[in-house]
Amino acid sequence: MSGDAPATFLVHIVDDDESIRRALSRLVSTGGFDTRTHASAEAFLDAFDPDVPGCAILDMYLPQLNGFELQARIAAILPAFPVVFLTGRGDIDMGVKAMKDGAFDFLTKPVQPDALLAAIAAARTRVSETQADSHGSARYEQRLQSLTQRETEVLAAVVSGSLNKQIAHELGLAEKTVKVHRARVMKKMGLRTIAELVRASVTGRIDAP
Repeated sequence: MSGDAPATFLVHIVDDDESIRRALSRLVSTGGFDTRTHASAEAFLDAFDPDVPGCAILDMYLPQLNGFELQARIAAILPAFPVVFLTGRGDIDMGVKAMKDGAFDFLTKPVQPDALLAAIAAARTRVSETQADSHGSARYEQRLQSLTQRETEVLAAVVSGSLNKQIAHELGLAEKTVKVHRARVMKKMGLRTIAELVRASVTGRIDAP
């Protein structure tokens, strides 16, 4: 594995040809990525840790499970895990099926080094974005759960566009009490403006500052 590659992103290379595995590993390492090679789909599945961010470079023609079957297995474990096909006997129909089934990219051998490294870099960006979405959603849910029932009611009313006076009337509260609840909602949610509160409510996520 390359010591220069980010420890948080691992490129799995699955190919039954040892010389191709070695060549691809060297190439991917020059791009600053960690690599792990596997001679079969089964070997990959035995070693696969879905908690380690990464992507997979798959040959289509593997000894037992083929590329499509391995793609389906990966999707069942971790749907967002990027799969890049790299095959020497690919055609348009095969590429279309792979992409429809969720493949991140479909390349053919011999591959241009820049094309493969660009695909891996794009996959890493996708993984980072997916992680950010996941963390943002968890952050939103955690903060939402910290609200009292009354604060949750005030949040819903504020997001719907109601003014303090209207909220007070709807909930049978004094306007001053509504202002207190509203301030507490903003503080607990960690947001500064109503626009941020509305955006978080619509997207179901809060991005880290």
